[in-house]
Amino acid sequence: MNLLTVLLLFTAFLITRVSSLRLGIQILLVQSIAVAAACVWSGIEAETVHTLIAALLTVVIKAWMIPYALFRVVKRLRDEQETKPILSPNQTSLAAALVLAVTYGVMDQALPGVSRDILSGALALFLIGLLIMITRRQAVLQIIGLIMMENGLYLLGLSMTKGLPLIIEFGVFFDILVAVIVLGILTWRLKLSFQTTDTTVLRKLKG
Repeated sequence: MNLLTVLLLFTAFLITRVSSLRLGIQILLVQSIAVAAACVWSGIEAETVHTLIAALLTVVIKAWMIPYALFRVVKRLRDEQETKPILSPNQTSLAAALVLAVTYGVMDQALPGVSRDILSGALALFLIGLLIMITRRQAVLQIIGLIMMENGLYLLGLSMTKGLPLIIEFGVFFDILVAVIVLGILTWRLKLSFQTTDTTVLRKLKG
């Protein structure tokens, strides 16, 4: 499980470096597969069938349906990429490293003597996703940040509870799928209206 946590954090740091929307989606796909693998690992350890079903849902929704929807949006956007982020890739990576150090420090103080790697990694993944949402102007990268936050929350819940009830898992997956579809449609409408998916153009709508 610790190896999967390292892989998840590695993909999070890679996303802080990318400007290509397509590459960002590809890295997110790998991250979602790692989350599914963590779910399988937890299900085998706890011997719970519903956790394995949740892993299957993760693969279907996060590693197939959501990337497929985002790839379709990016295909229509063609040359769009992140050119003027609020923080540069170097600054974002440094901020992500600080987030990781702080989360490990906080968990070490809050849970002394307890294996904190998974909890710290999950919290760091959530906060790095939030960082991506705040510091990127492209709508697709903001969607990627949102899914990273959800992956972090899911991993946090998985490590603390060994899996939520299946009905809650269904609800969470359905919510994130609908959110991505709606945001994908809005991204395309943004491109049609303003010839860009840079969300800062929405400031022009102020009265």
